[in-house]
Amino acid sequence: MIKKLPEYPALLLLTLILVLSPSCRHKSENKESQIIAKTPVSIGIPAFRDISDTIDFPAITSYLKKNVIKSSITGVIETVSAIQGETIAKGNQVFTLRTREASAMRNSQPGDSALGLKGVIRIFSPQDGVINSVSHQTGDFVQEGDELAVIADSKSLVFILEVPFEMISYIGLNRNCALSLPDNTRMIGKITAKLPEMNMQNQTVRYVVTAEKTSKLPENLIASALIVKGSRKHIQVLPRSAVLGNETLTNFWVMKLINDSVAIKVPVRTGIENSGEVEIIEPLFLITDKILISGNYGLPDTAAVIVGR
Repeated sequence: MIKKLPEYPALLLLTLILVLSPSCRHKSENKESQIIAKTPVSIGIPAFRDISDTIDFPAITSYLKKNVIKSSITGVIETVSAIQGETIAKGNQVFTLRTREASAMRNSQPGDSALGLKGVIRIFSPQDGVINSVSHQTGDFVQEGDELAVIADSKSLVFILEVPFEMISYIGLNRNCALSLPDNTRMIGKITAKLPEMNMQNQTVRYVVTAEKTSKLPENLIASALIVKGSRKHIQVLPRSAVLGNETLTNFWVMKLINDSVAIKVPVRTGIENSGEVEIIEPLFLITDKILISGNYGLPDTAAVIVGR
């Protein structure tokens, strides 16, 4: 008689399969979770060129020469030829005034011409220029010495440079500076004089900067004057975005690409800088070295990256 084999081995094999299946699944999931994320970056290379360290100061347009037209009599303004903002030539009539006595006589006896008292005074522009302001209009009663208008000499328009007192060592008379206007127009100015008084509100020292082709500029236009603090010739520079620093700006570093997908942290010592570039004093990079210029912020010492195309 043939004995029937027990079914325990088959049952044991089935149990083992059920136990190992979740384990295999977890290993597969762990392997997928270990895929390293790569940060997209762009790169640049070191360059050797001349660089200047500049600093910006506000420069405001102002007329140095202004002629105040005042009333020479006490009377009434008959006509006004001055219009604010218009240019005027020397000798052009600006105002016509009638004396107080002549005005009173004409009003009391308008039909009587026997007295023959006209009392008309004409006032003319003493110079070529721009009518900066007009204080009175036709019919106004004015006293002798009252201000009627202000004519600014258009050739006297300059930039008034405002410099903090602690930085006046960077300013020198007869030195050139670049002027940048709000519409991105650039012109070259020359520091020609130092005003004797400080701006009491801002506590800044004021310098006069002259420039060509300023006659069409309005007064009180705020421009930026670029003053050179220092310059170096043929030095190693990197784009400003490539240089990273700590919160106190005492330590600086760059991220250097060592192969197609890994960047490392390299400490650097910086020198002068401008708005676009920074001098790298050390270490001395090769012109073939690839330095991260974007996507580099917050990366660890050794980081997985992917270079953008």
